[in-house]
Amino acid sequence: MSRIGKKIIEIPEKINFSFEDQKVVVSCGDKSMSIDVDSNFEFVKNDSILEIKRLSEDKEVKSKHGLYRSLIFNMVEGLSKGFKKELELHGVGFRASNQGQKLDISLGFSHNIVFEVCPEVKVETQTEKGSNPKIILTSHDKHLLGQVCAKIRSFRKHDPYKGKGIRFVGERVRRKAGKTTA
Repeated sequence: MSRIGKKIIEIPEKINFSFEDQKVVVSCGDKSMSIDVDSNFEFVKNDSILEIKRLSEDKEVKSKHGLYRSLIFNMVEGLSKGFKKELELHGVGFRASNQGQKLDISLGFSHNIVFEVCPEVKVETQTEKGSNPKIILTSHDKHLLGQVCAKIRSFRKHDPYKGKGIRFVGERVRRKAGKTTA
């Protein structure tokens, strides 16, 4: 029984929803997102409420019910409000700056890392005296935003001994004890 799949999706007025040839298209102004869906699902739209119903009780269909509901909900949410992730650089001398979509990060290596961010994701950097540099990423596509964050984090994973590295704002890192002398 899919509890997530049975939840309804409220579609705001400015969002257009269409379902043709097993393809769901959600659009708002000039932005548009689409996903291919199995033929075992039916979409019922009443005014501004969307409900996803499955036509079969097979195990595979049941397992995809909540998945499709979540993906469509994220598309609607992203086009109406957008998603935002903040990364923080912890370490002495770690810096970040951007020129348009080019992100220039100094992470203590012999050279700076220049990362070209895709145009769907907007990049902004903040550097305030007395606090860690921040990289703020915003997008309407949650999946793409997560991939970009993972790529940036992979440049310098946080160290469990010193706590240096790139992490999300508010993320707690478990610190390990160093060597002890007997």
